[in-house]
Amino acid sequence: MAQRQHGVVAIRQLAALGISSRMIDRRNQAGTLHRKYRGVYAVGHSGLSNEGEWMAAVLACVEGSVLSHRSAAELWRLLPGRSSPVEVSALSRSGRQRHHGLRIHRPSSLPKSDRTLRIGIPVTTPARTVADLRRSATPAAVRRAIRQAEYLGLPLGLQTDGTRSELEGVFLRLCRRHHLPEPEVNVKIGAFTIDFYWPAQRLAVETDGWRSHRGRQAFLDDRAREAFLRLQEIDLLRFSDEQVGRDSKTVAALLRKKLTRTLWGGKPTA
Repeated sequence: MAQRQHGVVAIRQLAALGISSRMIDRRNQAGTLHRKYRGVYAVGHSGLSNEGEWMAAVLACVEGSVLSHRSAAELWRLLPGRSSPVEVSALSRSGRQRHHGLRIHRPSSLPKSDRTLRIGIPVTTPARTVADLRRSATPAAVRRAIRQAEYLGLPLGLQTDGTRSELEGVFLRLCRRHHLPEPEVNVKIGAFTIDFYWPAQRLAVETDGWRSHRGRQAFLDDRAREAFLRLQEIDLLRFSDEQVGRDSKTVAALLRKKLTRTLWGGKPTA
């Protein structure tokens, strides 16, 4: 049982196997059981993996509880690390006892369709996990979780903006905030994928973070992209992460000027 549950068991499970409280106490004193929470023991040794910590937290709560919120996002690999306290959603509003190191949520509704198992650990589905994050995490963390879910191919049932990075998301919000025409996002033109494109105005934008655009190969790829777009008579603008994040007014002003000039004068729009 401990092997299936990442090294932990609950007293109620041991009782179902016929192990009495006296036998549990004896094993605890002998060092073969190690108390993690009230009613939950690690078997063999006290050192638990992340998965063991999450499983122990779920077992410490009433039956039917599931890992949720930030902890569920970490189990699904939507967010990095293992945060503390571990977050669990309990189906019952009874059993108000507290456990050190746990944050217990008591949602008004947690239907079966919002619960599942991942590597044997009861957890909220990716869609429910993101919904819970919207109420408890920062907007940046929610956006990161959604993008990672898309990358991993996890179902969310959400309409997303099509961006592939935090920088692209910031740029798209900049366009909306300054009431600029909405660009197409991550458009395939020839052999290249362009971050943002206004087809009627034949204007393309690439947002460049230093880490993803440094090095010889990145330099060569960028030059090839620029040459191809020029042959297609597509105007290309490049903005750094610093410009997008700290000088948004200048970026918006330049975009507005380019979009207006292309619409009303100069080169054709189609």
